[in-house]
Amino acid sequence: MLSKSLCLVLLVLSFSASAVVIRDDVDDAKYRVSDSELPALADIPMEGQGVLIDPQWVVTAAHAVTWQSGGVNAVTINHVPRHVERVVLYPGYQKLPQPLIDKALKTNDATQIIAFLSASNDVALLKLSEPVTDVAPIVIYTRNDELGKNIKIVGRGATGTGSRGQDANGAHRTVLRRAFNTINGVQDRWLCYTFHKPPSALPLEGISGDGDSGGPVLIQVNEQWQVAGLVSWKRGKDNAILLHPGFYGQTNYNVRLSHYTNWIDNVILTDKERSGGSTVDGKS
Repeated sequence: MLSKSLCLVLLVLSFSASAVVIRDDVDDAKYRVSDSELPALADIPMEGQGVLIDPQWVVTAAHAVTWQSGGVNAVTINHVPRHVERVVLYPGYQKLPQPLIDKALKTNDATQIIAFLSASNDVALLKLSEPVTDVAPIVIYTRNDELGKNIKIVGRGATGTGSRGQDANGAHRTVLRRAFNTINGVQDRWLCYTFHKPPSALPLEGISGDGDSGGPVLIQVNEQWQVAGLVSWKRGKDNAILLHPGFYGQTNYNVRLSHYTNWIDNVILTDKERSGGSTVDGKS
């Protein structure tokens, strides 16, 4: 049974987020896609996702792997389990402190949690034991011009509609869906987009839901989709805790990968003595 604290992290702040919550006036079938939509998508056990960016490396959100007490020993890519040799967290990454959780539960105000998340570096790399040869890695979007770009989000987690929010009792791993949105905010670490209510929304607009942290935010370049962000956390119009995410007006905060390309390149290219970060087991 989930602890009260973990429920806050997973449900209140949608800190385990991705999947697709859709427009209430569009048939769900139009959002559903086959796995060929993004073969480089990596499924983390139980819930959570990442993206294959190198034959032997997956990038994901740090919290998607650190909340699992047993660690992440494998991911599934293209329906094939792939053994994870090690997990490299961005240097200095910290889990959400318990006192902030307790205070938010007591006051119904998540202001300090939002400040903590805003200053965090929620990114990690998973090194696979063997290179993936049956799926092409996806390119990281390295430009700094994300503001105003249309994006595609892809995920398997919880769903719902903007008018009634995410399905409260729905599973956190369902069928693959994709939706679109527009980047309307850029910070050093974050790319942001908001779920707009029709008729202001894009034809297939959506927002991530619970279940697939680390899932991709994609930008198209010369007919090729590149991964620009990773789903991390969301907030409503104010700083009250969100017991029921997925409504119109909510904003998603996604790890901005262009901010982390030097670190990612360093870890992958050197691949020695666990440089560039620390592992989940605390070694470096």
